[in-house]
Amino acid sequence: MTAPAPARAAVSTLVTIDLPDPVRDALGGRLAELPGPGRDIDWLMTRYLQIFAQLPTPTLQQLLDFGRHSDTPGVGYVRNAPVDPWLPDTPRDGGPCPDKSTFVAEGVLLGLSGLLGEPVGFATEKNGQLVHDVVPVPGGAMTQTNQGSSVFLNFHNDIVHDESGRYDLAGPDFLVLSCLRADHEEIAGTYYADARDICRALDPATLEILRSPLFRMNAPGSYVREVAGGGEVLSDPVPMISGPESCPEVSAAANGIRALDGRARAALDRLQEACREVAHEVFLRPGQALLINNRKGLHARSSFTARYDGRDRWLQRTYVRRSQWTIRHRATPGSRRLH
Repeated sequence: MTAPAPARAAVSTLVTIDLPDPVRDALGGRLAELPGPGRDIDWLMTRYLQIFAQLPTPTLQQLLDFGRHSDTPGVGYVRNAPVDPWLPDTPRDGGPCPDKSTFVAEGVLLGLSGLLGEPVGFATEKNGQLVHDVVPVPGGAMTQTNQGSSVFLNFHNDIVHDESGRYDLAGPDFLVLSCLRADHEEIAGTYYADARDICRALDPATLEILRSPLFRMNAPGSYVREVAGGGEVLSDPVPMISGPESCPEVSAAANGIRALDGRARAALDRLQEACREVAHEVFLRPGQALLINNRKGLHARSSFTARYDGRDRWLQRTYVRRSQWTIRHRATPGSRRLH
């Protein structure tokens, strides 16, 4: 099923950034000269920042402001970005494509990410790669993971398993999603529900429950699948919503949440309903990217038909942190990868 049309208009703003054709072409020309993400990622990120610093000042300020202010919108929509002149088949296994010969898409993704913070890789997500290929995988079609396609991917934010028992603290502050190829029917929608809009849509009693530590989040599907042998790995009891009324933070695991009592279960269902009511909807196309604040709101994806024929939907994703200091316990010596 796909998400129903919002029952009310979202109050928060979706920031739209359109790159003029000359800017797109100049950006694409410079990015086409660079190699793909490799060992010397610090050098490459420096080059991306040099290139993106040449964007028109108003555009550059929009992008920087999106990442650095607490009162800005939680989702940004970049359009008319440069694309690779040719794409190989969409990967079928969820891994990187070995046949990709140009890396303009990766440059757009990492350049935008560098304006928001620092791209990070976690060993338990896509083998620690900085660039994640988000594609439908046959074995994951019905799952609440980035491999899925046949089911609506519920509103969630991206979390990371952490031995502290808190999966929200170590996770990314931002995601960047960039489209290389749309789905066959071009019906796959991406949704974003801002926490401020969600809170306005909830009654006080439900909001109070969601602000109470009555929920345990399951670890991400990749961790459960690859590390835990398929078993649940639940967090400590946590609230779904926290922080001041003016700047709330919302957390919800895609791979399952265990409510600790009936009231909490009902509140969790109402949270998903509220997200559908207030969400922004975007149909990503090649040359378009979404900048997603992973703390200010929740995102989702509609179902679509995957054919596994090399022309399926293909997005690339990064995880971005404003600071790695608070997750320094996860550092891997000699590597930019976090465990």
